[in-house]
Amino acid sequence: MLIRRDASLLLVVDLQARLAPAIHDSETVIANAVRLLDGARQLGVPGFVSEQYLRGLGPSLPAIQAAASAARFFEKTHFSCAAEPGVVDLLRQADRQQVVLCGTEAHVCVLQTALGLQAAGFDVFLVADAASSRTPANREAAIERLRAAGIGIVTTEMVLFEWLHRAATDEFRALLPLIR
Repeated sequence: MLIRRDASLLLVVDLQARLAPAIHDSETVIANAVRLLDGARQLGVPGFVSEQYLRGLGPSLPAIQAAASAARFFEKTHFSCAAEPGVVDLLRQADRQQVVLCGTEAHVCVLQTALGLQAAGFDVFLVADAASSRTPANREAAIERLRAAGIGIVTTEMVLFEWLHRAATDEFRALLPLIR
């Protein structure tokens, strides 16, 4: 199944100030999440950003805040966004069936969110190059488990090209800086 911009939303999970320095390959994860947020904004794909226990982990990283100017932020204390009261309803209000998911930590909040949203009836896609954990082993175990559960494993460029659907358009030219 292809990811369609008119059927999808973007959910960025817990890319926060106090957690990011401990994340394996965090610069790549953050850069790809920013690319996804920029692409979503330019193409009219609804964006959502979760923040786990703000008092303990601090706000989203400045780069995420800047790229997510059109996104809806929400705080959570459950590891799974889907378990947080009101969040599934919030996502359903976007009237989109597909959830493009990225963030940290892949083996905790991202994994539990993916499985919870899948159980709630969404088609979920994990952006593997925009998700990580403190250790590579935990990241890989999460990807393996999610793949086995039927979650689509994709990359940032897959998402952007599938949202675009074709070249030779103004939208394609506008998003080229995110792809190059």
